[in-house]
Amino acid sequence: MTREPHLQMGTNLPKVGHYNRAVVLEAIQVSDGISRVQIAEHSGLTPQTVSVIVRKLLHDGLVYEDGSLPSQGGKPRTILRVAPTAVYALGIHFDPAETTHVLTDLTGHPVARLRTGPMTGPDSTPETVLREMARAARRMLREAGVPDGKVLGAGLACPGPLDAAGAMSAPPRLPGWDGVPVKRLLERHIGLPVTVDNDATAAAIGERWAGIARATPSFAYLYLGTGIGGGLFLDNQVYRGRSGNAGEFGHITVLPDGPECYCGNRGCVEAVCCPSAIEAAVRSRLAAGAPSTLPPAPGHAAICAAALAGDPPAREVIELVAARLADAAVSIVNMLDIDLLVLGGPASQQVGPLYHAVVAGAVASRPLARRLHRTRVELSPLTADAAAIGAASLVLHSAYSPRLLAP
Repeated sequence: MTREPHLQMGTNLPKVGHYNRAVVLEAIQVSDGISRVQIAEHSGLTPQTVSVIVRKLLHDGLVYEDGSLPSQGGKPRTILRVAPTAVYALGIHFDPAETTHVLTDLTGHPVARLRTGPMTGPDSTPETVLREMARAARRMLREAGVPDGKVLGAGLACPGPLDAAGAMSAPPRLPGWDGVPVKRLLERHIGLPVTVDNDATAAAIGERWAGIARATPSFAYLYLGTGIGGGLFLDNQVYRGRSGNAGEFGHITVLPDGPECYCGNRGCVEAVCCPSAIEAAVRSRLAAGAPSTLPPAPGHAAICAAALAGDPPAREVIELVAARLADAAVSIVNMLDIDLLVLGGPASQQVGPLYHAVVAGAVASRPLARRLHRTRVELSPLTADAAAIGAASLVLHSAYSPRLLAP
């Protein structure tokens, strides 16, 4: 059964032309083919307003006409679609473990990718890291044959917290990066406008622009990477909070007497569910003599593979992690009463189906309002490159999404 998209409403009041233009463009993007009449019906805009906006979008090359819908007695309705190659956006995901570059088209589809190993090390400085990051992005652009004139800008998704000016604020897994103005430095080296956000919020924006949450009014994204974070869309708007760092789902307490977290609390989701915590838990069991096919010091990927193969200590730890993620998910749903909870990020790539089964079961049976409103739980289709695609989507979202107020 096809789910009807929840398109945003426009307004026929004057002085909101940019907003209405974004409403129409979004309607075309998320519907994957829609007529002018349908846009007017869904958005509340007058047919005349829609026609004027579509004419400008066609002139700018952002959309194109692609055949027509079957006639129902009147004039055939022309189908409108987004023109993917009209513009491009660069996305960079800076993670302590790996840096990923993507180049996406207007729909958020990656047309080029580049992965590098860890860019930080004992001899590296923030300046040298950001310079190398820019060089890699420039190389990818050259190899893709995309000129600067077609690139809207670059998005950078990186560990938070971040201040309003795009500087890091004591990122826990990046010592020496406190106060580094990553936005300003990357702009200097890459020669393009740069938009910066934390990796989890970027992943949520990517899911909204190019993934499973397109046209979903309210959803939360539970991001599983080197750390654990989250992003929020509430009533069709990304929600960043007062300091721009809302959605820190990794610091929901799920084990009050659990291990200490770097944030100062105990038993946070991140402290018990992140890859390094999973590795520590399995290694402890192996050291205690638990029978296993794993080596004494396995990495996260090896543990996930072993868990899927039925290895006892690996399976036990992954199932416990799934249960703790489910506890956090129920709290998120109870607090926010959202339409959708998305699980994504690179750490969910192998065991995502197992996490999904446990979290979906808990969300279906435990939230207070479950009989009134069912929250869907879905795995992100963008898992491996979620934050990098999200970084590119930061640029597209900033330029084209319907927003009456600045973020």
